[in-house]
Amino acid sequence: MRSWPSVYLPPSDNSAEHPPLRLTDSYSSKKEELEDFAVASYVCGITPYDATHLGHAATYLTFDLIHRFVIASGRTLHYTQNITDIDEPLLERAKRDNQNWEDLATSQIDLFREDMTELRILPPNNYLGVVESMSTVIKYIKALIATGKTYDLQGDIYLDLSKVQGALENLPVAINEALNIFAARGGDPGRAGKRHPLDTLIWSVERPGEPSWQSPFGTGRPGWHIECVAIALETLTGQPSSEKESSASISLQGGGSDLRFPHHYMTSVQARAITNRSFAKTYLHTGMIAWQGEKMSKSLGNLVFVSKLREAGWSGNEIRFALINRDYRVDLNWEMRMLEEARANLHRINSALSREEVAPTRYVVSKIRDSISNDLNVEGAIASVLDWCSETELGAKGGSAGELSRALDLYLGITL
Repeated sequence: MRSWPSVYLPPSDNSAEHPPLRLTDSYSSKKEELEDFAVASYVCGITPYDATHLGHAATYLTFDLIHRFVIASGRTLHYTQNITDIDEPLLERAKRDNQNWEDLATSQIDLFREDMTELRILPPNNYLGVVESMSTVIKYIKALIATGKTYDLQGDIYLDLSKVQGALENLPVAINEALNIFAARGGDPGRAGKRHPLDTLIWSVERPGEPSWQSPFGTGRPGWHIECVAIALETLTGQPSSEKESSASISLQGGGSDLRFPHHYMTSVQARAITNRSFAKTYLHTGMIAWQGEKMSKSLGNLVFVSKLREAGWSGNEIRFALINRDYRVDLNWEMRMLEEARANLHRINSALSREEVAPTRYVVSKIRDSISNDLNVEGAIASVLDWCSETELGAKGGSAGELSRALDLYLGITL
């Protein structure tokens, strides 16, 4: 799958010491150091039947900040993002609109690329759809079946969670809540014949009128979680992560907080069943974006699209600034005033940078680095820049506008 164009990053100051990047793990709730020299990052991509709303954008911008810091600190980034280009919601939307599901997916993926380009988000090294990765997915399903931890139910293949150590004992939510969430997010806890209600679908037998593929275990298509397992392990496993042997297959898995359970939890369980090791060292999830008091949701139809904001005259720079100036872990109630504030702040920063003499900048660049390294404290980073604007407006001298401008681009993705 073709990704979007690469983004120019200004060179990092080789004389500057970058502090360790510490991020709050979504399952342990502890700050963990992202210590690998070569960071293997897997971020779940879109299901392409509506792209790109502000919830998507906020998530990918969060990981863009991480990826920028990794590169700026002199480390190597291996980044994979998938596209769930075969899934029930996509098929349902195409049927509703009397449209070919592949054409619908293609149109939304193209729009997503445009939005990512305008937001100046670093493209993944591997940008892969499930359809083009089907042979890889089937390979990893075969590997999972070979472990003896799956079972057949009327042609469908399920993972028996009781055969994966800790899978049922370490659920991130209480069992009753897990069952409710599982049912609401694509699971089938009430299906008769399953050994446990939370057992996850690995391969679905062919259904009339739906796309399907040939495999050694019958004609059909894969379940949701195994698709990410296969694409992540195939593209990221084997990358050198550190001098010592890693206890996990990849460094980082992330997405929106709605993926915390069941998707990312079940992905980790399936990967561990295949590899006998942890899937990711760190799991990171971003807060949901709400509009008019309710979480943005395709089912509710209350989406604010990046493309529509751009059509209305808001720049990618302004949208980016508005979405990153927050605590990434906390749900956000979106208001249009946030764009207005972003425009005003960008104008103020640009005006300060345009002066012949500016306040000292080395300290504020250091504050940006320190803030980002501390669990992506973008609000602290921007506050330090606005304090610098105040000093410059009061006539302070001795800084380099170019130095700060490059830092804003490198660490925050803001160009002025």
